[in-house]
Amino acid sequence: MRLIFCFILLLCCLKSTAQKKDRKLEAQILNLISGFHGDIGVYIHDLKRNKFVAINADTIFPTASIVKIPILIGVMDKIQKGELNYHQRLTYTDSLFYDEGDDILSNFKSVATIELSKVIMLMLTISDNCASLWLQGLSGGGVRINQILDSLGFKSTRVNSRTPGRESYRAEYGWGQTTPQEIATLMEKIAHGEILSKNSGEKMLRLLGRQYWDEEAISQIPAGVFVADKNGAVDASRNEVIYVNSKNNPYIFSIFTKNNIDTSWEPDNEAWVLTRKLSALLWKYYNPKSE
Repeated sequence: MRLIFCFILLLCCLKSTAQKKDRKLEAQILNLISGFHGDIGVYIHDLKRNKFVAINADTIFPTASIVKIPILIGVMDKIQKGELNYHQRLTYTDSLFYDEGDDILSNFKSVATIELSKVIMLMLTISDNCASLWLQGLSGGGVRINQILDSLGFKSTRVNSRTPGRESYRAEYGWGQTTPQEIATLMEKIAHGEILSKNSGEKMLRLLGRQYWDEEAISQIPAGVFVADKNGAVDASRNEVIYVNSKNNPYIFSIFTKNNIDTSWEPDNEAWVLTRKLSALLWKYYNPKSE
């Protein structure tokens, strides 16, 4: 009898902690994204009520620059093990030059030195690709980063570029790949100190809270609210994942697109407009008395 009682108690506990779909919000999201000219995936987690919305949330999308979150984890793993020091000085050489985009680090002179911490800042805050590829190498490369991701239970989130054995994935998805649900879950675990360690999680969260590219999802959140964010964009794919630490109702959401018809780089790009609308909808939904 006691065993049966314990079993029933366990079932009740599991039921009370299980996520529930927010069907009211889901209907609003489906209406918002209807007619989008491309493939889209959305995942939203209400951290207060443990409710979610998942639309194509297990579909694999290109990460573009959101791959820099897994690279960050790889670097922090090395720092936590004492194999790198957060404030150690690194020497930049011409072999690290990456001639694509408007990177700051690529304009360094050979043999110039810079702190590791500042290279991490460049990777996350302004999404410097030269800094990111340097850090990917320092962390042990894509193979090592993918091993860490796999050990954490992430099966779809991977680094593809410069990673032996993943050439076909790179051809399809580019630098990295993930799903809306996996990357949102990864951000949530960072926010809760469940990746590597509590101290590492806090450091990563602070780093992700210093975002230069703040004109899409972040632009719809009041400036006084802490957000941790990473976005990514290539011609036919625009993505963002964001943790919003609202006092009333914290939440996380991700929006991923691919095969976009609109490949423009102006503020009225269809995917960027949709990202802003989604962020504004969620802020008002979770903070109805904030206006």
